[in-house]
Amino acid sequence: MPLADGIEDLARSAARGDGAALHALLVAVRPEVLRLCARLLPDRQDAEEACQDALLALARGITRFEGRSSFHTWLYRLSANRARSTYRALRRRALVEAAGAPLPDRADPRRTSVVAGTRLDLLEALDAVRPDQAEVVALRDLLGLGYGEIAALLDLPEGTVKSRLHEARRQVRRRLSGEPG
Repeated sequence: MPLADGIEDLARSAARGDGAALHALLVAVRPEVLRLCARLLPDRQDAEEACQDALLALARGITRFEGRSSFHTWLYRLSANRARSTYRALRRRALVEAAGAPLPDRADPRRTSVVAGTRLDLLEALDAVRPDQAEVVALRDLLGLGYGEIAALLDLPEGTVKSRLHEARRQVRRRLSGEPG
């Protein structure tokens, strides 16, 4: 049986309350969740934190997995949302720690790699659009899901997914280019 089929079987068993299946599922998907979180967050430690949050959310919410989409698609959505939540929490923490000192608009290039700076800029831009639009961008452009997968996962028509994606990309592009809102 291919690994993906095994994961789907574990997910279905865990959703029915099988504790051993849940444990095996968490062990099996952890590397993938960490990779997904690292695609969104530039710092390994931040990606680890988001990964742990995603695995905890998976454990707590597996009974809500209905199988309308593949488990991996559901996991991608959960991971993307947790990575974005971790980013927002880290940003809030940095604001509190700054104790009134203004944060720079852009990451300091001497302390941040170009890729990390780009991801931070993208997360900032995604944070500025509606959550339903940001989610579609994360699922399509960052995690590579197809329109059909996203539509099934979000229980939306494909046209709505494409429309949200188009509008979100427009807003993100404008934000990244520094154009006024």
